Amino acid sequence: MTPCSGKTALVTGASRGIGRATALALAKAGAQVLVHYGRNAAEARSVVDQIKAAGGRAEAVGADLSDPQGPHRLAAKVKDVVGARLDILVANAGISSAATIEETTIEDFDALFAVNVRAPFFLVQQLLPILNEGSSVIFISSLAAHAAVGNLSAYAATKGAIDTLVKHFAQVLGPRGIRVNAVAPGVVETDMSSFAKTGAGRDFTLGMQALKRVAQPEDIAGAIAFLASDAARWVSGDTLRVDGGSKL
Repeated sequence: MTPCSGKTALVTGASRGIGRATALALAKAGAQVLVHYGRNAAEARSVVDQIKAAGGRAEAVGADLSDPQGPHRLAAKVKDVVGARLDILVANAGISSAATIEETTIEDFDALFAVNVRAPFFLVQQLLPILNEGSSVIFISSLAAHAAVGNLSAYAATKGAIDTLVKHFAQVLGPRGIRVNAVAPGVVETDMSSFAKTGAGRDFTLGMQALKRVAQPEDIAGAIAFLASDAARWVSGDTLRVDGGSKL
């Protein structure tokens, strides 16, 4: 028996990066995985194909989470696939924007909060009918939520909001046996973080970390898979730093 055998999971933003690595990790752990995508349908299907080739179960589900009704549409699709029980929700989908205070526009600010805060909030709301005792909800926070890193003030504010939601949701949903946590990565080498792929970005990253390498998506996925499993059954309301010892 694998840690997530017989469980159903939804991973948002799972066509690439941390989401992709998480979908693969949960499938390897035995879960049936719904691979959500916003625009990258082909990449999502690639993840599904990889899972199925390894003997796992997966299906791609698309929805634009920047749309106010996106979470509602996604939840409806999830219910159609898994029925009355969803065991794991990883709200990974997010966007980032680096800008000074002076450069930040209202449109950029609103877009960040729409995808990074509004979407996961209402996705949980819409999936509550199928989140049962033993379910695990995992949000993605960030090092930027508790340390000043670059020109990320608006983005950091969205992740600070996530840390707050974790505590409130964990308190409210705890009596139903639903655990709510977050992981807070530091700099991870993904498509969204092109900064980490530059020489200057690598030097900056290694300079603020205790562990001297740049994180890969799989480093974060392992922590998410742990929180999703029964091994973390007594962990709720927490944000787990998975950042190589950044800004200690």
